[in-house]
Amino acid sequence: MFRPRVIPVLLLKGDGLVKTVRFSNPTYIGDPVNAVRLFNDYKADELVFLDIRATAEGRSVSGDLVRKIGDEAYMPFSVGGGISTLGQISELLSLGAEKVVLNTFVHGNFQLIEQASKTFGSQSIIVSVDVKKRFLTGYDVVVRSGKKKIPVTLKQYVIEIEAAGAGEILINSVDKDGTMAGYDIALIKEVTGAVKIPVIACGGAGSLNDMRTAYLEGGASACAAGSIFVYHGPRKGVLVSYPEKKEIIKSFAGGIQG
Repeated sequence: MFRPRVIPVLLLKGDGLVKTVRFSNPTYIGDPVNAVRLFNDYKADELVFLDIRATAEGRSVSGDLVRKIGDEAYMPFSVGGGISTLGQISELLSLGAEKVVLNTFVHGNFQLIEQASKTFGSQSIIVSVDVKKRFLTGYDVVVRSGKKKIPVTLKQYVIEIEAAGAGEILINSVDKDGTMAGYDIALIKEVTGAVKIPVIACGGAGSLNDMRTAYLEGGASACAAGSIFVYHGPRKGVLVSYPEKKEIIKSFAGGIQG
């Protein structure tokens, strides 16, 4: 049966892995290369690494770290953080990344998507869209790690991203990040209803059943998460994990509830 990809999203700060809640209070959880080795053993579908400080520090995600990840990873992986030029994209792909994740520097610069997709293929280009829910209704698109709101409607923004040639959109709920309280299904539906390219849901997953809902009700093509792959138990002890393939298949077929 077809099933969506199940993707751990791993946040980088310096040379370490961290986890945030609503894009704040990054907590150190371990070494990224060691995490890759563990996800190799679990046979994860793919991985996404996002450097949460790269843009603020005026740099791209570390090429040296990407090379180390590429040397270890058995599965496809994507990298993002501070990427603003074709040269950076070329370097990161040459170091082993299958895809790059663009975010802040896409705003006001859709030519970056156009040029990148023509040069490297749209399948190599993911655009991440960070979103905050408004007090009453609707959503705001935010950049720079959720700190800056941009004057655009969510629907128009994702339509323009698709038109520019992106291969996938990663839609990330700031409000849900790290809460493990379930995805914002209305948000996912708004994006999947506006575009035809694959949409990766991110932000809030607490179980495989949450992912099933994002897929069946939200229309997501892939389900990404952080906390459920790195925390264990109510005290959130750090434990890298990933469900077995048969468990994933059973979940999306309707066998797991909760």
